[in-house]
Amino acid sequence: MEEKLRSNLLNIHQRIERACNRAHRDINEVRLLLATKTVNVESIRNALELGETLIGENKVQELKQKADAISSLKPEIHFIGHLQTNKIKEVIKYASCIQSIDRLGVAEKLHKRLVREGKTIEVMVQVNSSNEKSKFGIDPAQAVEFVQKIATFDTLKIKGLMTIGLLSSNTEHVRTCFRLLRKVQEEINQLRIPNVQMYELSMGMSKDLEIAIEEGSTMIRIGTAIFGERIQPDSYYWNENI
Repeated sequence: MEEKLRSNLLNIHQRIERACNRAHRDINEVRLLLATKTVNVESIRNALELGETLIGENKVQELKQKADAISSLKPEIHFIGHLQTNKIKEVIKYASCIQSIDRLGVAEKLHKRLVREGKTIEVMVQVNSSNEKSKFGIDPAQAVEFVQKIATFDTLKIKGLMTIGLLSSNTEHVRTCFRLLRKVQEEINQLRIPNVQMYELSMGMSKDLEIAIEEGSTMIRIGTAIFGERIQPDSYYWNENI
């Protein structure tokens, strides 16, 4: 099992390197995040022991169960799922970054909790670049104004944008999603909004990481291609209403 994991990780790093070379990008500009939803603790520990440092969890319950078990390996943990207001206290206990901020009410409650605890946290704004009703994320047309509003919360260190591209075999449709996120990033950067450092683009997964890198991704979220197929397809797991 560990050898299979080692092989899968090597394959992903090679894919990232080849994509960076084709796009004339420095490989150090692109980080690999292990998407560990439904993945058991042993597999996560093995991946961390093989040199990985960054993981992302979607569900608060799984985050709680796994965080203590892997804490000795000191991974960087991001929360990449739909954030519910009643779970904020638990998320900020374990995660150093929340990639899925997409509602003003959630940002406000997160800020209030952080003020109470004397903390700050890095965040990304989730954008629904594919315009699919099954996905969370703010409308791209509202993203700039949204960032301007949450930038007033000094506990939130805004570092970039996140999106889940169209789950499609049509590569040009997928590319359009990633280009849209890059366009939103550029619009925000031009405004030079205080408290905003728009340098991260978290986009690209197992099936589309090459396209994402070509379009400027700085963080690839990979689960299936490293840990194996889940019981349900990606479209099931990325619909957080289920």
